[in-house]
Amino acid sequence: MPEFIDDDTFGSYFERFEHTAWRLEARRGYGSDRAGERYRRFLETGTVPIDSRRPWCANVRAQTAKGKRIERVRLMDRPPTSEQMFLLVSATSNNEAGEDIRNLWRVDAERLQLPAVDFWLFDACRALVLHFDDADEYLGAELIEDPVRIVEFCQVRDAAWHYAIPHEEFAAQVASTV
Repeated sequence: MPEFIDDDTFGSYFERFEHTAWRLEARRGYGSDRAGERYRRFLETGTVPIDSRRPWCANVRAQTAKGKRIERVRLMDRPPTSEQMFLLVSATSNNEAGEDIRNLWRVDAERLQLPAVDFWLFDACRALVLHFDDADEYLGAELIEDPVRIVEFCQVRDAAWHYAIPHEEFAAQVASTV
């Protein structure tokens, strides 16, 4: 079993990074999303209210105002799961705050041999690998600083980012297939 960092330490990485915070989201859904009121409302209406005042978006604005980048690539199934559709719709708030969320079809990620692991990569020198149980519940984050593994995460980032589709373009692709 990996050793997990505490939640306060996890959160501090999003304030202390110097240049880039980058994430790969590989899961088909997250237990925390399914348990939330916003997800329940999305299932009822197909919409998610813009919520760029929540703490995550406030920090994104603060960090990007300093010239830092926060980016992520979400792997999406074809057709997307309801949880993936929720994330696609709710990305608008994050993007408006300054985060750059893009998407990559899972079949393309598999063709690129990207790992099915969720992680954050900070300044290309440390990573937090996110662990989940079989019900998609978050278990904890494992800090990785081994240079060999960091290079592997950088290669994943570079490949995923190169092929990822910007949010608006991807949303239009999804809408045209529904």
